[in-house]
Amino acid sequence: MLERYTRPEMGQIWSLENQYASWLAVEIAIDEAWAKLGEVPVADAQKIRANARFDVERIAEIEAVTHHDMVAFTRNVSESLGAERKWIHFGVTSTDVVDTAQGYRLKQANAVLRADIVTLIATLKNLALTYKETVMIGRTHGVQAEPTTFGLKIARWYAEMQRNLERFDRAAAGVETGKISGAVGTFANVPPEVEAAVCEQLGISAQPIASQVLPRDLHADYVATLALIGTSIEEFATEIRSLQRSEIHEVEEHFNPGQKGSSAMPHKRNPIGSENVTGLARVLRGTVVTAYENVSLWHERDISHSSAERMILPESTTLLDYMLSRFNRILTNLDVFPETMKANMNRTYGLIYSQRLLLKLIESGLSREAAYDLVQPLTAQAWDEQRQFRPLVEANTEITARLTPAQIDDAFDYHYHLRRVDEIFKRLGLLN
Repeated sequence: MLERYTRPEMGQIWSLENQYASWLAVEIAIDEAWAKLGEVPVADAQKIRANARFDVERIAEIEAVTHHDMVAFTRNVSESLGAERKWIHFGVTSTDVVDTAQGYRLKQANAVLRADIVTLIATLKNLALTYKETVMIGRTHGVQAEPTTFGLKIARWYAEMQRNLERFDRAAAGVETGKISGAVGTFANVPPEVEAAVCEQLGISAQPIASQVLPRDLHADYVATLALIGTSIEEFATEIRSLQRSEIHEVEEHFNPGQKGSSAMPHKRNPIGSENVTGLARVLRGTVVTAYENVSLWHERDISHSSAERMILPESTTLLDYMLSRFNRILTNLDVFPETMKANMNRTYGLIYSQRLLLKLIESGLSREAAYDLVQPLTAQAWDEQRQFRPLVEANTEITARLTPAQIDDAFDYHYHLRRVDEIFKRLGLLN
């Protein structure tokens, strides 16, 4: 991963140092489990816990000869031990250690990601409540439609992130798992009790059945879930980018003193943060294809998934961690312009109230077709001639014969469209 997009805690989790530390944690737990079963002397298991060490550079030296990272690791660890070294890696195969340690590291990564998601949800809740009554125009197909509020827009994001949290918890539990069942998953040389004890000690689940490796559909589901969360961030960021356009300018990423938007144009203030996470979402989705292709392995395993996972698991978790953190900062510092939001509602000459007028005419006794055909030519006239819609309505005798001035006034009141905002917020648990 690029250092530019790697936050320190996640970077440490996926460091080579932590990889070997996780392998060692598994190896120690295996020996302690054997000791409980009476296979390994308790004193030897205690010596292994007290004295087992590894050296990253030394492992690299050994691997240059063995061309096998686990063999290099176990030989290096054995160099730090006495006669008890014979119990290192006893009864297990490489992937018993690698996959179980990976489940352990994913648990560490998931703790970071879950905290990121929870933080973003809290920020969205605060913004939704702050701007609950801040009226703005809703847009469909990029065209002004009817009034809504900025708080409702944010509330939709809040609901989506709540769903993402549920998805994440389910998918994360799937990969926070281990297996210590031997070369083809039969427990031939290591009993299930060892697997159970090791996984319990590491705080992960024991996978009910495995081959030499854990089933990779778990990891495909997990990476796809991370990509979906990243896609949500892209969705939100795209909205901010659109609302920051000069022609709309209803929100703006905060621009710090001394910040520069362009090397050529001094006036530029660009939504670079939102653009950044949009681009990273594309990279994140790219990891899903690889995760899916890793599911299909030969027989009880091959190693084709290994090289790919060394890239996509650190990459997907690291990218999402960065995206969640950066987007949360964007929202926390977002500049919002309520007066511009209200002013933009009038840029289409009051046409945003056409449906309300249509419904009032239907209530007055007209058929829907007749009411529609009465209102639409007036909307076209207002748009084509750049005239206010309401005076054209008030000058139309067919309409005034059916609607009183008070009814017309009510049709052009944006508050009507917002009368159920509180009810929607209550449905989301944002209001009591």
